[in-house]
Amino acid sequence: MLRRMLAEGFGTFWLVFGGCGSAVLAAAFPHLGIGFAGVALAFGLTVLTMAYAVGHISGGHFNPAVTIGQCAGGLFPARHVLPYIGAQVIGGIAAGAVLYIVAGGAAGFDASASGFASNGYGEHSPGGYSLLACAIIELVLTAFFVLIINCVVSRQSLAAVAPIPIGLALTLIHLISIPVTNTSVNPARSTGVALFQGGWAIEQLWMFWLVPVVGAVIGGAISRALGALDERGHCDA
Repeated sequence: MLRRMLAEGFGTFWLVFGGCGSAVLAAAFPHLGIGFAGVALAFGLTVLTMAYAVGHISGGHFNPAVTIGQCAGGLFPARHVLPYIGAQVIGGIAAGAVLYIVAGGAAGFDASASGFASNGYGEHSPGGYSLLACAIIELVLTAFFVLIINCVVSRQSLAAVAPIPIGLALTLIHLISIPVTNTSVNPARSTGVALFQGGWAIEQLWMFWLVPVVGAVIGGAISRALGALDERGHCDA
């Protein structure tokens, strides 16, 4: 379990540092900014690369919603859920801390004013979307993300390439929803930067825990109904 928790911590660190780092440091860089598409690709690449690196140790969740969704789908034991989530949150916060130090090396940087890649709704949504709109998109996208993951990892024939569709799915999710919520679908990612934004991001953090968790349970239930557990055979994670 210690090795699994370390793998989840390092994997979540890489996801938050790579994904949020691309948003904070490179998205709007003068004249050469990578924009929304670049940030979306960065998030997908973090999952793809770390899933190949440590997925054989922990399963490569890097996301409390994925852990809960796999449990709801019958693919992950309930007794391991809390240790995994603890490791993921610690990894996300550690990444936020390192990113905060790096970003703070630029003159005039202000995490509170810039948002620090935090997720938000209402006036703190990038596009000014309402709480209801933001909740719906986080719910739907998290449910589909978990559904895709569960159906892919349950097929042994796809084991060697599973990180590819999962990484592409996360890229697509970000392409859809960065303008709406700045894209969470991952409570550890939201927590890791919200703590350093320090204001409204912490006040709105509840939504980026509650809704992705509900979406994950829905996605897990759908994958079970579609037979993902039958493909896997048993819960042996």
